Amino acid sequence: MGAPGPVLGIETSCDETAAGVVGPDGRILSNIVYSHTVHADYGGIVPELASREHAGRLPGIVDEALSTAHLDVGDLAGIAVTAGPGLVGCLLVGVAYARALSKPRRIPLIPVNHLEGHAHTPAMTDPDIQYPHLVLIASGGHTSLVLVERRGTFRSLGQTRDDAAGEALDKVGKWMGFGYPAGPALDHAGESGNPAAVKFPRAKFDGQGYDFSFSGVKTSAAQDWEQRQSGKRPPIDRADWVASFETAVVEALCDNLFRAAEDLSIGTVGLAGGVARNRRWRRMVMAWAEKTGRHAVVPPPDLCADNGAMIAGVGLYQWAQDAGTNVAIDAVPNWGLGCPLPLPDSN
Repeated sequence: MGAPGPVLGIETSCDETAAGVVGPDGRILSNIVYSHTVHADYGGIVPELASREHAGRLPGIVDEALSTAHLDVGDLAGIAVTAGPGLVGCLLVGVAYARALSKPRRIPLIPVNHLEGHAHTPAMTDPDIQYPHLVLIASGGHTSLVLVERRGTFRSLGQTRDDAAGEALDKVGKWMGFGYPAGPALDHAGESGNPAAVKFPRAKFDGQGYDFSFSGVKTSAAQDWEQRQSGKRPPIDRADWVASFETAVVEALCDNLFRAAEDLSIGTVGLAGGVARNRRWRRMVMAWAEKTGRHAVVPPPDLCADNGAMIAGVGLYQWAQDAGTNVAIDAVPNWGLGCPLPLPDSN
């Protein structure tokens, strides 16, 4: 049973200020995202600047999300907000604003785990998705392979031991002069390239786990690119080089995802996180699913990156579980997926 009205979702965990609204039937009514541009000059996220951007942008983003959904705050059945994981200062901005909206109006406040939001996007994309299914969350801060046993119940199968997949893409792209974030620019630059032009390493671990590592391919790529620029190695077509590096990253993602699906006899897999916008990765997964007779759920690009609709979607489900009644929540930057949220002693 869903909420008797729409749910607003607020997301401020990192460098996107976002708000979205879902109706009581789970349909997305609005999804407004502002991606911070201030970090481009620094080649990476500056937490203090991100917090300031959230504080300045969030009221307008929430107003736009409500206006697009043709709603007022008083029409809401609940307000969901990312409480973690993420940058603590950024999380605090969203939590404080959500509390200020909810408390005087007695609207239930629903703390949402950021990773659960991503893990939920395949189900938002395909409401008839089968359980259990696998979701691989890949972004600039996270690389996690999750078994979704049923709605709201997760089992972590693997995660990165060092750099996240998106972090490796962004750093190598920055060294190549693409700026920050570099992932979308790499996707475009390598689209026409030969993915077999350069052989980059893939991390392999002993045992049967599903962990990832991207520090090795990142370092190897940085060294290779520098040597080619300095003349120590032969020059190469830029598109070919980018395509080869991209392929090394996304094949590492695919290897664990596909192996887990085979090992656990899972028929449905989903992608999530900002890296899931990468066209090469999307094509690989769809081709594998067609070849093996499995079902792959690849969300539209606007649901892959951090957004408020995914937070609202989780909030709608949690409201139905009577989880949206306590406004005494705080930011928990290391909140693990599937773990209970520690609540402060008082408001």
